[in-house]
Amino acid sequence: MANATLSAPQPIQIHRPVPAPAVQGEWSVEAIQSLLDKPLMDLLFEAQTVHRQHWPAGDIELATLLSVKTGGCPENCGYCPQAAEFDTGVKAEKLMEVEEVVRAAQAAKDAGATRFCMGAAWRAPKDRDIEKVSALIGAVKGLGLQTCATLGMLESHQAQALKDAGLDYYNHNLDTAPEYYTDVVSTRAYQDRLDTLQNVRNAGISVCCGGIVGMGEAPVHRAGLIAQLANLQPYPESVPINSLVRVPGTPLADSEPIGPFDFVRVIAVARITMPKARVRLSAGRQQLGDAVQALCFMAGANSIFYGDKLLVTGNPDVDADVQLLAKLGLNGHRTTTTTLDGHSHSA
Repeated sequence: MANATLSAPQPIQIHRPVPAPAVQGEWSVEAIQSLLDKPLMDLLFEAQTVHRQHWPAGDIELATLLSVKTGGCPENCGYCPQAAEFDTGVKAEKLMEVEEVVRAAQAAKDAGATRFCMGAAWRAPKDRDIEKVSALIGAVKGLGLQTCATLGMLESHQAQALKDAGLDYYNHNLDTAPEYYTDVVSTRAYQDRLDTLQNVRNAGISVCCGGIVGMGEAPVHRAGLIAQLANLQPYPESVPINSLVRVPGTPLADSEPIGPFDFVRVIAVARITMPKARVRLSAGRQQLGDAVQALCFMAGANSIFYGDKLLVTGNPDVDADVQLLAKLGLNGHRTTTTTLDGHSHSA
């Protein structure tokens, strides 16, 4: 009998999957940290796979943000140049008139934006403020744009009034993980933010909610932020991820910036844990550069704030964004909205 030739033993590879949520919709901080710790190429592949399953069109939503009431905020959020107690050179201004906002919204639409977000530097608006903002919402809605507002904390009847005015989305960020929150702001409790989000949900308004990274937080706090967002029932329809813009005069101006690859990891894990959400590149995008933004799109980002300013900080100009999307072969999102007159419009 001829001797059989035995091949050399092959090493055995053990593949340990990332722990799945114990219950559908419940992500532990540990499971999310495991995702953040994966080799970057593996993480990008997983995020892109999830992204293609849920967003086969691969389009990028273009949203424009306008500060309709700037400065003078009584909150002490350590990242915010609009806080009254910080000397940042931002002056308090009154709420803009309807005609001014309509002109800005029309310009945003002409430039390709499909969602128009209005921000006001209030801790919590008064009912008379809600009436004025409702007029802005109706006017912007009349242009065929999706409407979004960020006005601070809302009571349930105020959220309902905004819904009745035609508001599509309300933005109220969680900022960071609960255990790091008091290092960032002391004038508002974390539960206050959660209560506002619930009031918005109860009114039937879609939720836009994300956070900020690069505020001196530890990696576990980034995992904690994503866990909070992903475990909201349901998770937000829009998830803006901000990289801190360090503004002189704010307490967090000297924070160590987040590394570009760590920022990409946050985007990827947001996509994996919230597969049907629009994950938005928001503040700090100007500092990322084209290559890192491209990685973020690969990681599942499919929305950007579009326009040369975000409230009071800089943003890449429209031409630069148009050129970048063209280079990457990405298309701007086209949407159809129903305006208050009952007619549908392509935007």
